[in-house]
Amino acid sequence: MSWSKQSQIAFILFLLLLSITQPIQVFAESKEVMDVHFIDVGQGDSILIITPSDKTILIDGGPPEAGKKVVSYLEELNIEKIDLLIATHPDIDHIGGLPHVMKSFEIKQILDSGKLYSTKTYGRYLNQIWKDDIPVEIARKNDQVKIDPLLDIKILNSYEKNKNNNQSSIVLKISYNEIDFLLMSDVEMEQEKVLLKHQDLQSEIIKVAHHGSNTSTSLGFLKEVAPQAAILTYSIENDYGHPVDRVIENLYKVNATIYSTAAYGDVVIRTNGNNYFILPQREPINNLKHDAG
Repeated sequence: MSWSKQSQIAFILFLLLLSITQPIQVFAESKEVMDVHFIDVGQGDSILIITPSDKTILIDGGPPEAGKKVVSYLEELNIEKIDLLIATHPDIDHIGGLPHVMKSFEIKQILDSGKLYSTKTYGRYLNQIWKDDIPVEIARKNDQVKIDPLLDIKILNSYEKNKNNNQSSIVLKISYNEIDFLLMSDVEMEQEKVLLKHQDLQSEIIKVAHHGSNTSTSLGFLKEVAPQAAILTYSIENDYGHPVDRVIENLYKVNATIYSTAAYGDVVIRTNGNNYFILPQREPINNLKHDAG
């Protein structure tokens, strides 16, 4: 079959048009971004995730005195409800601020580690759940958290018999296309060893376990994760010596850039699933030796 000159020209124009429009379509698909906010709550954890489909996930709420900070932070972002509230474990520096958050926002669902704890702080947390009649699900290792079809969220660790609070922490790996976040809560080296045997840990960003404590973050574990950026959540003035030098040295050995809430304040990581950039609230304090700009 022979083509006329006009047909050949039309076909070439069609190919040119296709080559121009295709990248535009790909770019349009990648415009949906995910923001991960590591909120500066002092000595504790609170992480806000706004997913590509505009769902809101709040992981922990810091100590009791941080509740107001977390609420005001969310209000400044015009957040009206929390689609999923995750309480990684029942320590005061993780759930202490959550009752104030629950009083201030509609909470659609809670994901809890299932670890019970006999403290007033934990009692206030449970009492507020009961008052607001919030549905609670217990986290199970290897389960998927289904909240946004564009994300793969896997539970890597949760409560099992004979585990203490930190060992029972919910560990999450959140993947958006090519970018992975590994959120380690407060787990210890024993849990790291189990994860090394059974999980794909490689992640661009890691939230370092237990505020940089000596209980966690072995070099072998970090080599497997191979993080580009490491987030440390702690207060400059803390009684625990966080972060310890060994953890910082290990992070340097794997060439991870360190961002701490103590130095940078609130740290936001924005990603379109293919790349990411980091938005710190402030420049690091000059004499804080552990943070790299």
